[in-house]
Amino acid sequence: MQISSLDSVVLIGEPLEKSFEAVLKACKPERIFVLTDENTLVHCLPVLQKVKGLREAPVYTIGAGEDHKSIASAEKIWDFLTQNHADRHSLLVNLGGGMVGDLGGFAASTFKRGMDFVNIPTTLLAQVDASIGGKLGVNFAGYKNHIGIFGAPKFVIVVPEFLETLDKDNILSGYAEMLKHALIYSAEHWRKLKEIKLDDASIDLKALDKLITKSILIKNDFVQKDFREKNIRKALNFGHTVGHAIESMLIERGTPILHGAAVAHGLVCECYLSYKKHGLPLALVHEIRQLVLSNYGVIDNLASNFNLIMSLMSHDKKNENARINFTLISGFGDVEINQICTEADIKEALVFYNAE
Repeated sequence: MQISSLDSVVLIGEPLEKSFEAVLKACKPERIFVLTDENTLVHCLPVLQKVKGLREAPVYTIGAGEDHKSIASAEKIWDFLTQNHADRHSLLVNLGGGMVGDLGGFAASTFKRGMDFVNIPTTLLAQVDASIGGKLGVNFAGYKNHIGIFGAPKFVIVVPEFLETLDKDNILSGYAEMLKHALIYSAEHWRKLKEIKLDDASIDLKALDKLITKSILIKNDFVQKDFREKNIRKALNFGHTVGHAIESMLIERGTPILHGAAVAHGLVCECYLSYKKHGLPLALVHEIRQLVLSNYGVIDNLASNFNLIMSLMSHDKKNENARINFTLISGFGDVEINQICTEADIKEALVFYNAE
């Protein structure tokens, strides 16, 4: 399947060799380079190197994990490209999860004022979230995605088979973003996602594969309407204001969790805020809380970290006029952007999260 998204073409489910033929025809690169992390170097690069045009491409590998999504890592990529004589007619292939795509895209877009890049997302989170949208950047001074730009890959190639290399935590990380898509768009998508068996030793990836395209289409709908995030694209931030703060807090503690897991916990809190401000049915809020906590575990005593969470949220990119800015919902697909909540409401949401 092929989806057009801004300046990108998203290819889903096609053989990798056939997809890359389309890349070569469209981009006509003089030289090709590949960026991996330590995990995709082992599990995914051998598959990529079977493709004609990529077998001899120089490869640069960064460490895995969010702590490598930094200016320092971007500098190393720029140095690698410089030492290997890359220019604006070269192509960088980013093989990895959202961190690799964001970092590699940022490095490519700023190298000599911009070279083409292609993302091959290898995690569920990257396939349903980072594959669409054109947000590139790095973390800075403890804040998520603090430095960045808008820029789109020429192609995104979604290869479902790469999901077979993931552990359950990484599947759950992407599943959280799919839950968010359902809440802001479609009760039917929510119903189908709830049917996916997540408590078994082996997750039904074939059933999940069928829902990946739907999540990509949902995100693409918002992005196409509002690329620069001035209006309705802010719907995609649901769960992220609290979620990013939780993610940053746990990184500071030295007990990091995956991005999607942090968003899942954030969804619980922001669904409660949606109940308080916009009448989201409390029964649905409890249903979401039960689904999240049963699959992602519980973070103890969130309310006792209220001051730290408030401080972290105060630096969120979505804020305006020094006010913390939320996206909330009143029902499936009924989105309320640019919402301001009182400190009392926010603390109440954190208390609800840990309620017995």
